[in-house]
Amino acid sequence: MQNFVMHNPTKIIFGRDTIQQIGSEAAALGKKALLVYGKSSIKNNGIYEQTTSALKNEGIEIIEHAGVKSNPVISHVREGIRLAKTQKVDLIIAVGGGSVIDSAKAISAGATVDHDVWLFFKGKKSIKSKLPLACVLTLAAAGSEMNGGMVVTNEDTLEKFGIGNKLLHPEVSILDPTATFTVPADYTAFGAIDAIAHILEFYFTASDPETPVQDRIMEGLIINIMDSCERVLMQPEDYNARADLMWCATLALNGLTAAGLGRVGFPMHMIEHSLSAIYDVPHGAGLSIVMPGWMTHESTKNPQKFAQFGRRIFNIRKENEVEIAREGIKRLKEWFEKVAAPTSLSAIGVPKEDIDRIAENAMGLAKIWRLQEYNTDRVKDILQLCR
Repeated sequence: MQNFVMHNPTKIIFGRDTIQQIGSEAAALGKKALLVYGKSSIKNNGIYEQTTSALKNEGIEIIEHAGVKSNPVISHVREGIRLAKTQKVDLIIAVGGGSVIDSAKAISAGATVDHDVWLFFKGKKSIKSKLPLACVLTLAAAGSEMNGGMVVTNEDTLEKFGIGNKLLHPEVSILDPTATFTVPADYTAFGAIDAIAHILEFYFTASDPETPVQDRIMEGLIINIMDSCERVLMQPEDYNARADLMWCATLALNGLTAAGLGRVGFPMHMIEHSLSAIYDVPHGAGLSIVMPGWMTHESTKNPQKFAQFGRRIFNIRKENEVEIAREGIKRLKEWFEKVAAPTSLSAIGVPKEDIDRIAENAMGLAKIWRLQEYNTDRVKDILQLCR
């Protein structure tokens, strides 16, 4: 295990009937809030009313910024920054999933500077301040509610970039599992797959080969994510299943899983970001395509960790590690198919002729994330295994 510092400043309020606490929590942070959310879902399921009533009861003035889309875009973030500045808000409140929270993070940082917010994502400017941020989570997936990362797409350049900064941690996030009762089956599955991908990025790319404690934590989370996702798909209003899935997704990317691993990479996300930047495919759906291909490609070089994954997650009992690794990847792909996620580029209508374009697009993020070992040829080889 490597030396590490784990410091997570986000306050989590978890459980049933907790959304009303957003009022008192927000009042401690500011008096005039920019309320960032998606489209109509939070109004249809009552979460909008719960949130705004709680804020108004505390005397907080609300400026609304709706319309965040899945795979959030920089133009909408820029409009939010303009609104935050002109209305002189002193607090950002995000009500939604990872896309909404990431947009809110970008707005909170961009509202404190004079330069264009995209310079943060390009690595040309560093984040040194932000407006306070409070969140009401409505989707178990990204983990953005308890970390310092954010991802946004520049729709003009087709670049989907993600960055991290400790200042981007929300001050407080409210996690009420009942807020996810109305999430449709496909996005429930995509969220679970996103959380699994976060864990597997660390699990397979850790530079330290001796991480037994972290391995068992990550394996336990994956098993619980798969189990709770299946329970939710069978009964969408199973509170305990929704709670298990929500907390697992948060723990997957809040610093716990990466502690002590040394240098890690996010190559599967790097490739998927290219997919969703070009084709606007749901992030989890892109990951269910990329993950088996990447794992197949990498397992040929070092099958031991992939064999461990197969043994511990799927209880595969064979002698040959290469066979166990191969079978474990096959079982994971079959689980993706079981929850109705796509597992090939052809399933989302991407022709093989586009592989070169996807690989080239991925190089921008590979540079920013310092994944120098991933050149276009390597990414093309992985994408060929995703067909």
